[in-house]
Amino acid sequence: MKITAAVATAPETDLDIRELELDEPRPDEATVRLVASGVCHTDAIVRDQWYPTPLPAVLGHEGSGIVEAVGSAVSDLKVGDKVVLGPASCGVCEQCITGHPQYCVDFYAYNFGGTRPDGSVAFTQDGQAISSNFFGQSSFASYTNVRARNAVKVADDAPLELLGPLGCGIMTGSGAVLNVLKPGPGESIAIFGTGAVGLAGMLAAIAAGATTIIMVDIVPSRLEFAKELGATHVVNSREDDAVERIREITGGRGVSYALDTTGVPPVFSQMTKSLALRGHGALVGAAKLGTEAPFDIGTLLVSGITVSMVVEGDAVPREFIPKLISLYERGLFPFDKLVKTYGFSDINTAFADSESGETIKPVLLY
Repeated sequence: MKITAAVATAPETDLDIRELELDEPRPDEATVRLVASGVCHTDAIVRDQWYPTPLPAVLGHEGSGIVEAVGSAVSDLKVGDKVVLGPASCGVCEQCITGHPQYCVDFYAYNFGGTRPDGSVAFTQDGQAISSNFFGQSSFASYTNVRARNAVKVADDAPLELLGPLGCGIMTGSGAVLNVLKPGPGESIAIFGTGAVGLAGMLAAIAAGATTIIMVDIVPSRLEFAKELGATHVVNSREDDAVERIREITGGRGVSYALDTTGVPPVFSQMTKSLALRGHGALVGAAKLGTEAPFDIGTLLVSGITVSMVVEGDAVPREFIPKLISLYERGLFPFDKLVKTYGFSDINTAFADSESGETIKPVLLY
């Protein structure tokens, strides 16, 4: 079928909107008509080839839409179902079957390889293969084929124009807090970075009952917005030493939990130094392959801290996304305040606004 898609052709180049051909869904796939898709930092860094995905490619990995067709082997979705799309995983390796599909042994191939496992692509243009199946979905398209496994059915009245980012950015930040760090009522956390991932982590910490929530960034307007959303303290690390300020706020002990959403080596180092004895920190920020960060192993050894590297919030999307929706419906997770919508034709403006920080979470409407 003929579809419209935004195609990444070269690093640091605007995406081209083109007419492509979409093939038929495989037996384990569903064809989804996209209603919306978030724009994520990962889309930008893959466009720029920080992580090598074959180009030209249809990117996009925060899609939401309506099922238009299902393959012969699909039994848990039907035409007309509303779905939020998550990352792809094999479903049979030891990580998948023990509830950690974001560490699937074939995660890179399924999400960044540019093809299905059998080497086929969903999209072509005049007979030329276009890299597809990005994060199992390639949601910068009016229609796409996805494995039914990574489609999360939601309620018939679910606001699809809002829910796409739950499949990556919002899931990443909130999942790192709720699934990995797990702060309890009355505890403390510092979050480095006030983008969509960091603010989602902050909202999750509030929902979990943390009462000292310190947001760290260099953009005053973002820090002020974090306070409006519920941060108890903010630190401008361009003006103050973040580690010193965090220790002042916590009476010298440091925070029990910390989250680095930036992937910037000096910030990662600050995160480790801000932790209290036996504190737990997590890194979710993506960096170029080969990026290294310094560790003072002498000091860190005696601190007894734990540092976790977290992919996609270590979440099982079909379990976790409905939980986030339930929290949102009860007013406990107002992630909608992070979203600004754009028409699909304005995709490059959305990318630019995300990069500049003008918009926290751009969402494209089809």
